[in-house]
Formats: sequence, structure tokens, C-alpha cells
Amino acid sequence: MSLPATSVLARILSETRAEVERRKRARPLPAQPPAAADAPTDVPADAPTDVPAGARPFRDALAGEQMSVIAEFKRRSPSAGALSERPQLQATVRAYTLGGAAAVSILTEGPNFDGTLEDLLAARQACALPLLRKDFIIDPYQLHEARAAGADAVLLIVAALAPAALAALYTQARALSLDVLVEVHDRDELHDALAIGAEIVGINNRDLRDFSVDVSRTEALMDDIPNGTLVVSESGIADARQVRRLRDRGVSAVLVGESLMRAADPAAAVRALVAGAP
Repeated sequence: MSLPATSVLARILSETRAEVERRKRARPLPAQPPAAADAPTDVPADAPTDVPAGARPFRDALAGEQMSVIAEFKRRSPSAGALSERPQLQATVRAYTLGGAAAVSILTEGPNFDGTLEDLLAARQACALPLLRKDFIIDPYQLHEARAAGADAVLLIVAALAPAALAALYTQARALSLDVLVEVHDRDELHDALAIGAEIVGINNRDLRDFSVDVSRTEALMDDIPNGTLVVSESGIADARQVRRLRDRGVSAVLVGESLMRAADPAAAVRALVAGAP
């Protein structure tokens, strides 16, 4: 999919390419990303550190009869700015677990979202839920980073990748035992996602070219999705009423970040969303 040169996504992808090339030069494969010992030192002593990466199936967490909530940790976004004064990753992730989240998304992109791979490492140590690496993945190197840092799944954005690159990255991720959330926001992108055999399709209600949000985008695409495909509705979801409406349309899970990061009590905020899921 061609993108306007001035789009937000095009700018982020340009920054990502430069950053990935820098990391590849600094730590070429097969060298590994930072070890767990390099993660923040305030990880609780009883954190589950012995769970191998990819061992907590992300897909299985979304496949139950009840609609699932994927709770996201991110510090800021290009559209909303800083989401919390001083967010504590371990405390937030543990609160998501207590609130009943089925999985946790960790945004690792740096320039626009203030994320790092160390966030993923720390979340893995603080939480037994499946972890999604949320980033703009354009290179196989990033899949190896995700796997080594403890991710159970990665995000591939159809709008960010040519069809051949999308298919190749999807195949490589699965070979590394990573589940893949394939993100779309229109019918053409959905067709591309289904063409590569995507089992988990994320419908982003936010248009990454201008960051406008329309939650009805998920509902508009549901009739085009075959039975057996798990659907995740992303962005713009803040209350149980929206969760119930999406559940009634056959959505498998919601991915929620901004409203949870702004919440004074993240566990209660997740619990309120889960209340709309049965």
C-alpha cells in the first residue's frame, strides 16, 4: 500500500529503518539482544523469570468463549503526547494481571512512543501473561529481538509492508514460535492479511496516516472475516459499553492502551472492561 510522504506512518517507518540499521551494526545476529540481567533492577524477586520466550501462546489467550482484553503499556503517543507522569512498568503490568487481562502489549518503539526492548524484558519478568511486542516491524532482525526479549507474539502492520515482505516476516515469525497479530484498517489490507493465512487479525480503529479514530471501522469489516479467524479491535476503546458492542459483532479481543495508562487504578480499569466481555 503506497502512503503519502507526509503521513505519520511514513515518517515513523523512516525513523524505524534508521534505528534498526543502527542496532544491527551495534549487535549483529547471531548476537542476542540485551540479557535479562540488563533489565531494570526493580523487578520483584518473585517474578516468573523461568518461562521461555514464546511459551505462553498469545493466540490461545484470545481463543476462549469470553472476549479478551489485551492491556497495553505505553508511555506516550504521537497523537496524545505523554499518557502518564511517571509510569511504573512492573506495577502497571501487575495491575493489568490483577484486573483480568488475557495478555499484555508492550510498545517498544522509541522516538514516538518512548518504548524500549528493556520494557519487554522487564514485563516478561513481572508477568506470566502472554506478551505482544508492539512496534513497527520491518526487518527479520526485530523478530529475533522480540523472541530473545521474551515476546510471545509480534505485530505486523499491513500498511507498513509490501505484500512479499509481509508474507516473509509472517513466515519467519511463526518459525520462531511467535504468534502474529496482523493489523489492518480497510478491506484491501484485510484481503492482504487473509492471503498470508493470518489467524489473528487486528483491526486498527486509528488510521496511522493521520491518527484519526473511528471505532465503527471494526464493525464495518467483520462481515468480511472468515470463521475461525480471531479478531482484535484496537484503539479508541475506553468503556464496557464499547466492549459489549464489539463482542456482539463477534470480536475476539480488544487492545486498550491510552485509557488504561491514564487510569488512576489500572486494575479497576481493566476489570471494568472485562465486565463487558462475558
